[in-house]
Amino acid sequence: MQKYFGLRGKSLSNALVWTVIMPAYTLFGYLAGVAGGLLELPSWTAMFPQMDTVNTIGAQKSHNTQIQGTVVAIYTLGCLMGSLSCIGIGDKLGRRRTIMLGSLITCIGSILQSSSFSFPQLIAGRIITGLGFGLISATAPNWQTECSRTSHRGFVVMLEGLFISAGLAISGWVNYGMSHTSGDISWRFPLAFSCVFCIVVFLSMPLWPESPRWLVQKGRIDESKYVLAALGDIPIDSPQVLDDIAKIRVSLEETAGGSFRDIFRNGPARFANRAFIAAASQCFQQMSGINGVAFYQTKIFRTYLGLSADNAAILSASVFTWQTIIAPVGVFTIERFGRRKLMMFGAAGMGMCMAIIAGCVSHPSDLKAVHAAIVFVYLFSFFFVTGYLGLTFLYSSEIAPLSVRTPITALSTTSTWVFTFTVVEATPPGFDSLGWRYFIVYAVLNLCLLLPTIYFLFPETQGLDLESIDRIFLGSQNVFQTIRVAEKLRLEAIPSEENNLSGRQEADLEAKDVGETKHVT
Repeated sequence: MQKYFGLRGKSLSNALVWTVIMPAYTLFGYLAGVAGGLLELPSWTAMFPQMDTVNTIGAQKSHNTQIQGTVVAIYTLGCLMGSLSCIGIGDKLGRRRTIMLGSLITCIGSILQSSSFSFPQLIAGRIITGLGFGLISATAPNWQTECSRTSHRGFVVMLEGLFISAGLAISGWVNYGMSHTSGDISWRFPLAFSCVFCIVVFLSMPLWPESPRWLVQKGRIDESKYVLAALGDIPIDSPQVLDDIAKIRVSLEETAGGSFRDIFRNGPARFANRAFIAAASQCFQQMSGINGVAFYQTKIFRTYLGLSADNAAILSASVFTWQTIIAPVGVFTIERFGRRKLMMFGAAGMGMCMAIIAGCVSHPSDLKAVHAAIVFVYLFSFFFVTGYLGLTFLYSSEIAPLSVRTPITALSTTSTWVFTFTVVEATPPGFDSLGWRYFIVYAVLNLCLLLPTIYFLFPETQGLDLESIDRIFLGSQNVFQTIRVAEKLRLEAIPSEENNLSGRQEADLEAKDVGETKHVT
């Protein structure tokens, strides 16, 4: 059998997306949404009375609410530990083997959860599931980014947002369908179903190439040439392959480093600046309030909008389905408008939606206000999936230089899980103590933290290859200069990148430019 099934160029890139990235990020969304839809099932509360908030009142209900938040959120602590472990094993194992290990561990954790007959086993299963998926979430964006062409990198990686949304929708509809069954199967099947995605990732990953940049980093130049030639659908001795190898080597030399400690020191390549931007972008994804909505959406519809359990479950699944439908908006606009504009657009829109939702939810007896709140929950999902869902994974991996890409993306993904845990843990007591005012917290965070930080500190990376992005920071003296330097580099790079010219065409264009310059002079 020919290597990679004879696929090259665009066909090979598409195969990587649909056989690995799609199931991996559908799993991301599925795991994020599945537990929240099980919390009020009769068989669930009977098996785990420690989390029963349906049949309890007063102090007991408040106590159970805290336990419920912790059990749901403890999965994210496992993800945090898995992401951090990539600092030690990510560059040793490589992108492919790390993803395979993560899928195997996630599958084991899902089996433990779905077979639970005790509270401690459920907790252990959630931690192990998170540990495995933490490995995947910290590695898959790097692998995909490093295997993508510059002109299509944003489009391809933004598909992750579409797949996460699809996973959330699948979890919602699976939970809804299984809620009409009786007995433990109503919650055991949804928790076990995640194994399907794990198995697909585990079996698909060995079929496809390793990251060419990781191969260069490890001195495996011949293998890297083969992979670059296959991904570009060009001969292995093509000047473009040699040029790509040279750029990667120069980038490694200019951004020399590699240890976790290096990312806390700036130096000429401004590692600390880049680590902050990567971690902040992932932190902002969670501080927008999305997981306060996603993990507890069914409960919000029941408690604050007064809907029946059945209608709340249907509406929750419908929101995630809507999110999947509108996800292509970000996919098809990322290379037109760039990263910064979409993130600012998302932050402004989410802040507005949270403020309006707070106002509407404060009048639960007003039917028009309830309907308006539902509309703005849908609109919030639109802004989130367009400006943040897949984009922050793309941006954090782009910002990080190859020499310390694994430590920085591990740190940034850890940031995701730290703040996911914070939001998921804080949401039940937050709603319990603040009620509708809890939504105002996220309105303020979006408008007063996310929006200005992105505007002043996040440089644009659209149109630049990964090695050129290093030039943004090598040419900046402080955190505010990066935006101006990035814009200058993009203006220089975009003409040749847009047209994807051959070597001869580029030479002709350069000759023409020289002639025009002399004429102007």
